[in-house]
Amino acid sequence: MAWDSEDPSKKRGYHHGNLREALIDAALRLIGEKGPGGFTVAEAARAAGVSPAAPYRHFRDRDELLADVAKRGFEDFTARLQAAWQNGQPNPRDALMRVGHAYLAFARHQPAAYSAMFESGLPMASHPGLHAAGEAAFAILREGCEAVLATLPAERRPPALMVALHVWSMSHGVASLFARGDAARRPVPMSPEDLLEAGVLVYFDGLRSGPA
Repeated sequence: MAWDSEDPSKKRGYHHGNLREALIDAALRLIGEKGPGGFTVAEAARAAGVSPAAPYRHFRDRDELLADVAKRGFEDFTARLQAAWQNGQPNPRDALMRVGHAYLAFARHQPAAYSAMFESGLPMASHPGLHAAGEAAFAILREGCEAVLATLPAERRPPALMVALHVWSMSHGVASLFARGDAARRPVPMSPEDLLEAGVLVYFDGLRSGPA
């Protein structure tokens, strides 16, 4: 994920009593450079300026550190989606579009956290806190889809879970399509926001006007 050069995990340095935060910052920087699978606990310790043994005061292993990074990413992500949703005001459709824009903005400005959240390959069953954080984010999208579907005739309302999964897939697909910041990325003649908005509008307009 490299839409821009902003690095949200500026190195704050290690201070006594702040080891956990320093390690999370270090892990975010390393994920930004190498991806979620490309760093070790020892590298995170070195980047944080502490001994190789120091991380084990807070994290059992690399996966636990990565899970904490991803969990915090989802918590921030959820807060941003919730702020965009604004309880569905002034209408559910516009509010859901804002949620989609917030999704893309997070992927653009927090690429390391986004990568940890969606590319770490961590088993959710082994990290219940991470699983709960991810579900909280998805719940906002589902709430938005339920609200939009409620504006349709009853016979044209598919299951809200299915619709939320479709919209989530579109959002993630657009974010991934624009993730590459180099010449290998296929040129797209639309902004990511316009592309996502067009896809969601076509989807819901199809539900409104298509066969029941």
